[in-house]
Amino acid sequence: MTGSSLRLRLIVGGMAAILLALTVAGGGLVHLFKRHVARTIADDLNLHLSQILAALDVNRDGTLVLTRKPGDPRFEVPLSGLYWQVGDDRGQLLRSRSLWDATLPIAADAIAPGEEHRHVLQGPGSAEVLAAERSVVLTLGDRKMMVRVAVAASLAGVSKAAAAFTRDLAVALAILGAVLTGATILQVSLGLRPLDRLRRGVADIRAGRIMTLPMAVPSEVQPLVEEMNALLDSQEREIERSRGRAADLAHGLKTPLAALSADARRLREQGESQIAADIEGVVAAMGRHVDRELARARVRGVGGRSSSRSTPLAPLLASLIATLGRTPEGARVHFDTTVASDFAVPMDRTDLAEVLGNLLENAARHATARVLVSAAADEGGGRLRITVEDDGAGIAPEVRGWVMERGVRLDERERGAGLGLAIVQDVLDAYGWGLSLETSPALGGLRATVEGGRTPKSGAALAGVSSA
Repeated sequence: MTGSSLRLRLIVGGMAAILLALTVAGGGLVHLFKRHVARTIADDLNLHLSQILAALDVNRDGTLVLTRKPGDPRFEVPLSGLYWQVGDDRGQLLRSRSLWDATLPIAADAIAPGEEHRHVLQGPGSAEVLAAERSVVLTLGDRKMMVRVAVAASLAGVSKAAAAFTRDLAVALAILGAVLTGATILQVSLGLRPLDRLRRGVADIRAGRIMTLPMAVPSEVQPLVEEMNALLDSQEREIERSRGRAADLAHGLKTPLAALSADARRLREQGESQIAADIEGVVAAMGRHVDRELARARVRGVGGRSSSRSTPLAPLLASLIATLGRTPEGARVHFDTTVASDFAVPMDRTDLAEVLGNLLENAARHATARVLVSAAADEGGGRLRITVEDDGAGIAPEVRGWVMERGVRLDERERGAGLGLAIVQDVLDAYGWGLSLETSPALGGLRATVEGGRTPKSGAALAGVSSA
């Protein structure tokens, strides 16, 4: 996946949202946990306040006393983190043993009897404590005493508990984040699956396996599929019109060319042999170009889609060789074919006949006595190769390289193979196939190799040798 990948963007966006949500949720949970612990401590302080107030009394001499000590043993342990303190308006002060030699710095604010205040103070050892205080009025004879009771608990436990909770929460949130990330990746993959099917559908159209995209898609993708199918249909109609116009133009030229050929024959009969020969040369050249354009018009825009059609190779070769055998060049040549009987080529029969017919004709024209045709496929039904070899003089390597150069018109070559190879190249280009020219290791002449596509019948291999 690259930076421009929609899948990557969605996954990264989802992960960022998950990270942000988990961070906010984690901070909120830690804050709520601290509040919960603080509330629990405050409830405990209220309980201790109630116990101390219930045990508070005044002697006859006005001395403050506790009739019974609070039940929590931490009040008896120095600097235990839990403290109580009682003072009155005459300066009397009672303290828990846990305060040792310290006192709680209670703020000098006014508290109405029965009212409770809470403060965060600096307790013994500069530790932060939460203090709850309440005031009561005690009566000694006709005198009333204002007594202030405070209970405090260290907040260090809150911080430790929050730290432990945060560690546990971080592990839980990390696991949750991993699960949510996996769910996000799965969701994005499932959500983008229709686009992947659309991509494969377009690839199938290019390969010729289907003509239009299937309409069984989600409603969000259906308008795109409809537009693409409409575009394909429009393109197909335009290609058909272009092919029709090209064919009409080519056929329209054949009648004037036939008339020129007739005029050339009449001139030859009248003794104007040189003029007749010039006209016949021009007519032949124009005829070849018309034939080439007809071949181009037939395969233009059709090669990819026609690859869904397969043509048995052996019967077609037999028919082409039989036809060539009736020509002067073919009659003097022996054709050997090494092709499996079930070997099929993913190409329209007419186009494959155009390719093989020109290659066989060129081979027969330049062969001394023998032409060899073979076909093979890579293991597992991979790329196909069809070779046509002859025992003629071949093509010099330096000329062969120039012929196969991109942008060079093959019909400008000498030795009579130009137009045939040009038509072959045009047809193969339409199918995405290739043509290579080499020296035949078996016969010493030219070996033309057609390569591309995949065999429709997996496992089709070389069979026995048949001769024609």
